[in-house]
Amino acid sequence: MKKLLFVFGLLIASAAGAQQFSFEHWHNGYLILEGGDTLKGQIKYNLQTDLVQLQYQNHVETYTARKVVFFEIFDAVIKDYRNFYSLPYAANTGYRAPVFFELLTEGKMTLLSRESLEYKTYSSFYYYGSYTRLVLVHKYFLLRENGEIKEFVGKKNDWLYEMGNYGDEVQKYAKGNKLDFDEKKDLTRIVEYYNSFYDK
Repeated sequence: MKKLLFVFGLLIASAAGAQQFSFEHWHNGYLILEGGDTLKGQIKYNLQTDLVQLQYQNHVETYTARKVVFFEIFDAVIKDYRNFYSLPYAANTGYRAPVFFELLTEGKMTLLSRESLEYKTYSSFYYYGSYTRLVLVHKYFLLRENGEIKEFVGKKNDWLYEMGNYGDEVQKYAKGNKLDFDEKKDLTRIVEYYNSFYDK
């Protein structure tokens, strides 16, 4: 019985590790270059290196965030449209350089995201010990009205604090719709709801 549970646990771990990442695939889309040219084709992106590849007319071109203003894809993995902008951002060095951000929603609170791969260790109920898995992690950023981009580091209560007087209303909305502040799609809906108070 223990051996059977061990094998079952290994199967779950391997299946979990076999997830598909959007940046590994080509997607239909288009990009706009710094000079204003619009190019359509198959697009593959990498936010960790801030590079985007465009496959068109039987060849592949690679562009940096300095050369691309914007690109849009229809994500073949999640079956939805995604928009990315090249924006100046000062990371640890303090030097502002163009990097790609995904625009999740804009308004009173403009929410941006970047993704990266990280190894996380999980304990398993089915066999003794733990396993390590490569997962996609989303980091969130707020684009301020003065153009400054700040990484958001915090949890649910920090988001609600950021939303000021509407925090209680937003919390009720999230709870009523079973939305998780740690899930990208849910967080986007939550921020969109917050922004709706300023669209009236």
